[in-house]
Amino acid sequence: MKRGTVLAFDFGLKRIGVAVGEWETGTAHALEVIAGEANGPRFARIAALIGEWRPVELVVGLPLGLDGTEHEMTHRCRRFANQLHGRFALPVVLVDERLTSAAAESELAEAGVRGVHRKAALDGMAARRILQDHFSMKAIEDHESAHAR
Repeated sequence: MKRGTVLAFDFGLKRIGVAVGEWETGTAHALEVIAGEANGPRFARIAALIGEWRPVELVVGLPLGLDGTEHEMTHRCRRFANQLHGRFALPVVLVDERLTSAAAESELAEAGVRGVHRKAALDGMAARRILQDHFSMKAIEDHESAHAR
């Protein structure tokens, strides 16, 4: 069983949603949204979060078309993931993020979060969904692997 903290990112051109979770509990929580388009301040904030949380792994949501095709944002997210790996020398896992923003939007609507507050929380919630999906997929893989023996 894996152990340690994981940080997840929902990469966007204007905002990056950040979530944190623990392998031991398999749960994820929205942490914050890094606003701004300049790489310097964004990576400085990410460095501070990595220093604070000391993750064993980073997760980046990979946007794909509904049919699984790649597009411009897919390539930008791959580049962002490569930059994270290069700068922080941590394992980076790409996780299919199809429909995570829609699910996060629905979750916030159900919770009664509206307007400006919803927009501010959306990217963090999407990062949480990405990380929760990552934990869930690993649990399924581990379960299938144990039964294959």
